[in-house]
Amino acid sequence: MSVEPRAWQRMLSGRRLDLLDPSPLDIEIEDIAHGLARVARWNGQTSGAAAFSVAQHSLLVEQIVGTLKPTAPTADRLAALLHDAPEYVIGDLITPFKAAVGMDYKALERRLMTAIRLRFGLTGQEPEALAKLIKRADRTAAYLEATQLAGFSLTEGRRLFGQHKRFQDVHLEPWPAQKAKRLFLRRYQTLHKALSS
Repeated sequence: MSVEPRAWQRMLSGRRLDLLDPSPLDIEIEDIAHGLARVARWNGQTSGAAAFSVAQHSLLVEQIVGTLKPTAPTADRLAALLHDAPEYVIGDLITPFKAAVGMDYKALERRLMTAIRLRFGLTGQEPEALAKLIKRADRTAAYLEATQLAGFSLTEGRRLFGQHKRFQDVHLEPWPAQKAKRLFLRRYQTLHKALSS
């Protein structure tokens, strides 16, 4: 008798998240914050006493979205904060590895993202204009991280991620996981409260 491989993960909240068919009901913000605060960007290849976490990156992207579009609705800011939320389960695969893995990975990531967006009151898929704005902010964050923390030269950073002079005064210092988790949750709660009122 063959046993099917397990395709779910138990979360600290007690939720059991089915990775192949994720339900919005099994997604908790505390699990997301906890996981993202412990997932390292750049496969951990960054300077500093702590890893630069996906939680800290998510806060940076949300901040950049607010700078690029000060009139962005609260729902768009929340979408920016949650743009990498599936990584609390699947980790932060670097872009070259995602390309090598191919469509199966992307399909899994899309299913998770849809469930997460629905769980927090967003549409299942973000509108194209918002997706472009978040992508622009994400590339800006990647440039800052690459050139300040991951050992990329300014020339290499500009070639790979574009020119980002508007954000040259942003200084990054990796936070310990507990701080990243706390600040991610605090920002989520602020946005959620504004969205609910």
